[in-house]
Amino acid sequence: MVEKIELIHEGKAKKVYSTSNPHELLLEFKDDATAFDGEKKGRIREKGALNLAISTLLFQYLEKENIPTHFIKTISPTEMLVKAVSIIPVEFVVRNWTAGSLARRMGMEEGIKLNKTILEFYYKNDELKDPMINEYHIEAFNLAEKKHVEKAKEYSLAINDALLRLFESVGIILADFKLEFGVDHNGEVILADEISPDNCRLWDAETMEKLDKDRFRRDLGRIEEAYREVLKRLETRR
Repeated sequence: MVEKIELIHEGKAKKVYSTSNPHELLLEFKDDATAFDGEKKGRIREKGALNLAISTLLFQYLEKENIPTHFIKTISPTEMLVKAVSIIPVEFVVRNWTAGSLARRMGMEEGIKLNKTILEFYYKNDELKDPMINEYHIEAFNLAEKKHVEKAKEYSLAINDALLRLFESVGIILADFKLEFGVDHNGEVILADEISPDNCRLWDAETMEKLDKDRFRRDLGRIEEAYREVLKRLETRR
């Protein structure tokens, strides 16, 4: 049995607890929802449980694709046991279609498939609203070791290839998504955080209906139904 000892961090979507094993942590997924760097706040019913279930399926799938993750096992409907890591303070954003800030920056409409996948970097800092950076910034400010960045880049593109195949098989377009990586006690880079409709843009391949947190951001309604639909489709691939 896993012993939850102390709350060591609370983020927008999860709580992190220490356990009796110094190399393992317990993540509790919350129903809280935020958007626009925390300016919009709310709650999505069952979001924590849905995101944990989706993340579990995707972590297990990626492990089979030879992508190391922090996932160990599910403890409860909203709790996941994970490997403890030192988080790299850089968010790796993979883009396959124009959407969100990319569409705004480039003055393009949303929903255009890119000729080539784009990999972007953002400084993980809530107070600064996670500004976009490049590899020169990462090196100049010593945000991460170059070898760790290179490995995270390699994994980001491999994860994209694997998830594109998976989501295509269930009729979903993976427009873009955000990844976080950490370094474990062995010095290895592994995938951390979560992969869910909270940090992926997922569109129905036939209707282009949004099946992700954009439904919350844009007041589109039927948020829980969209998350459930993603889970239902992924469960057919078990």
